[in-house]
Amino acid sequence: MRGRICRVAMLLALIAPAVATAAERAPAPSKAQLERVHEIIDEACVFCHGEKGEASNPIYPRLAAQNREYLARQLRLFRSGARKSDIMNEQAGDLKDAEIEALAAYFSAQPPLSHKLAKDEWERQLWEVGRYVFRYGDSFENIPPCMTCHGKDARGSRTLPRLAGQHRKYIVNQLLAFKSGKRQTDNAVMRSIAKNLSRLAMEGVALYLSTLKPEAAGK
Repeated sequence: MRGRICRVAMLLALIAPAVATAAERAPAPSKAQLERVHEIIDEACVFCHGEKGEASNPIYPRLAAQNREYLARQLRLFRSGARKSDIMNEQAGDLKDAEIEALAAYFSAQPPLSHKLAKDEWERQLWEVGRYVFRYGDSFENIPPCMTCHGKDARGSRTLPRLAGQHRKYIVNQLLAFKSGKRQTDNAVMRSIAKNLSRLAMEGVALYLSTLKPEAAGK
């Protein structure tokens, strides 16, 4: 079994893009682009994601410091309807390509955030479960280490999402969507992994990821 999980991890490493060591930063938008970005944020984004992508409600994803190319791709998927969302399909429906790129550049340039770990003993034990699965996987369930694709600091890459500091509840909801097949985009690898994840492993990994420190704080 251990040999099998190692082979899966090696395959993922080969097919995944090179993992970035830090969140991708794009050149600053022009003044006109920035003005349009703030118009769109005020009209549509701020209610769920916050002015700077902080997303205080945990059912919505944090966009702050999210990898630019990944974020732009998700907006295009929402715009086309390939990725389903009652809210986002409508919000992204009229976005132009230049607006998508400017929004992605703006949010990717915002400072990363993280959550604090509670002092409860049960939550600390759950955090340890998540840390183990993220770093080493679960050979008993044929699950490779999450960091094989997402990087040891969970900062993702150009085409894979930053997970460090993301809301725990949002991560769990996405894993459940991959597991059920509800999420049909970016699921080539994730569905095969999520289908073997227990709810305990999901909650642990999500908790661990949510507490990973921003780059500056982690030095």
